[in-house]
Amino acid sequence: MAKRVYQVWKGRNIFLFSGRLIFGPDAKSLVVTILLIVVPVIIFCTNVARNLINEFPAYNTGCVILAVAILFTIYVLVLLLLTSARDPGIVPRNAHPPEEDIYDTSVSVEVGGRQTPTPRLPRTKDVLVNGMHVKVKYCETCMLYRPPRCSHCSVCDNCVERFDHHCPWVGQCIGLRNYRYFFLFVSSSALLCIFVFAMSAVNIKLLMDDHGTIWKAMKESPASVILMGYCFFFLWFVGGLTCFHLYLIGRNQTTYENFRYGARNGPNVYNQGCLNNFLEVFCTKMKPSRNNFPAYVREQAMMPSMCLPREVNVDDLDGYRRTKVEDNLEIDNDLSKISERRNVEEADNI
Repeated sequence: MAKRVYQVWKGRNIFLFSGRLIFGPDAKSLVVTILLIVVPVIIFCTNVARNLINEFPAYNTGCVILAVAILFTIYVLVLLLLTSARDPGIVPRNAHPPEEDIYDTSVSVEVGGRQTPTPRLPRTKDVLVNGMHVKVKYCETCMLYRPPRCSHCSVCDNCVERFDHHCPWVGQCIGLRNYRYFFLFVSSSALLCIFVFAMSAVNIKLLMDDHGTIWKAMKESPASVILMGYCFFFLWFVGGLTCFHLYLIGRNQTTYENFRYGARNGPNVYNQGCLNNFLEVFCTKMKPSRNNFPAYVREQAMMPSMCLPREVNVDDLDGYRRTKVEDNLEIDNDLSKISERRNVEEADNI
């Protein structure tokens, strides 16, 4: 029975719904991330928002605050799903190494007692990007030359286009096809923290007006105090991450490039100006996936068994054959001399 692409996939990804949803191998961390978002919002809705509904009866202001909290949380969860459950830009692996005219013959193997050079693909080659030469590396695992800005993720075991980083909080690589949703998820989480923190502070202020002191207000609504501390702590994380990625987008740089090449003063090949860099991330059409995971695997035609191995040079084989023929001729001459000597000895004995 024919198998589908996701069933024979060599990466460490987890697939759901016949390959329509793809996650990283650490997708279980999504449960923790969802709980970190949903549980505080539930506490906010059942404690703080309920009190605000009583405090703001006019124009249903309290109900609006409750509705905003719920809808904004759903929006954040949808962005989380779009980030973690889609192909981040995986480059499909090659079944065979690419055909190249240039080989590295510095490595040799012993064939018939002689060192024979073994052709090998060069580790890097130059490609032209925006009028400048950029080196791309050869991936031994995927058997391909990685496109510019592509890197191999050691967690997912895939080459990912415009690789940014592997995020354990979303359980997925962040790359070309989900970076936009990742940034919106992080920035929206920061806004949600600010909203919950502000409304909890408003609730404490209203209770303080009713009870006279801030300590009595905090005792009246400990949930507001806990939410304020929780949101303040996580705002440093998601807020700082939002600011950092705003800086990266303005320079058209990935997290991987910033940590690896940030200290170098060389020109940024991909920088198109701050405005164009933002337009590239948020306003360009999303590229389709290179992989059709639900599709059936195509059977590849087998190569004839009489073909020579790819890593053996024909010229080297001809030299090896000539050497082997010369050795055989020398052995034949030695055997003929031995035979003549035996005939002479037999004649003397007679």
